[in-house]
Amino acid sequence: MSDFSQQTAVITGGAQGIGGAVADALRAGGARIAIWDLDADLAAEKAASLGSGCFALPVNVADWSNVEAARDETLAKSGRIDIVVNCAGVAGANATVEDYPVDHFAEIVTINLVGTFHVNKAIVPTMRRQEYGRIVNIASVAGKDGNPNASAYSASKAGVIGFTKSLGKELADMDIAVNCVTPAAARTRIFDQMKQEHIDYMLSKIPRGRFLELKEAAAMVSWLCTKENSFTTAGVFDLSGGRATY
Repeated sequence: MSDFSQQTAVITGGAQGIGGAVADALRAGGARIAIWDLDADLAAEKAASLGSGCFALPVNVADWSNVEAARDETLAKSGRIDIVVNCAGVAGANATVEDYPVDHFAEIVTINLVGTFHVNKAIVPTMRRQEYGRIVNIASVAGKDGNPNASAYSASKAGVIGFTKSLGKELADMDIAVNCVTPAAARTRIFDQMKQEHIDYMLSKIPRGRFLELKEAAAMVSWLCTKENSFTTAGVFDLSGGRATY
């Protein structure tokens, strides 16, 4: 069990799925958890389940002013932000590029990539002042391999990988680690946005022959959030069950 006592962790999309599992793991290590999620009711329920000192804020990561306000309120409540795990994201529609709605493509990229930029941009100055921080951005194996009929999602997650590498190098002279993970699919509510044939395609590509379990993702992300992760930064960690080839 890693020690996260006296630390505050912001988890976007933390009301459920991978974000919810990470919240449980960091809380078990003593962290105070701030859930930033668009689903206010579910986020409040999750924060309550985590216990005293944890709280939820309704946040749309695609809205810069909303993210700034959430940062300020989190700092007012907790005094510091030591850990950020960016899990907020959407899968989007499954369609070929020629049939993909232009507005919908832009929406997916805005939430998944620009939203990650917003959250990192908002909190990095706080970590600089503290001279400490751990950031984990959730990308996807689709950002490495590219999934057919999921161009918006694949492109947005490839962008998260590139963004993470860039920011990690910017902050490499301080004890601030910025890394990302590239999970294969896990059975979360994001499956509701996908066609069954796309779900079957993703499973067929995983040599392990099963989907990622949430506790497995939480275990890797938790380690990346530890003080012991003091050397690795701008890294990409595989969670693809053997699918990724690099």
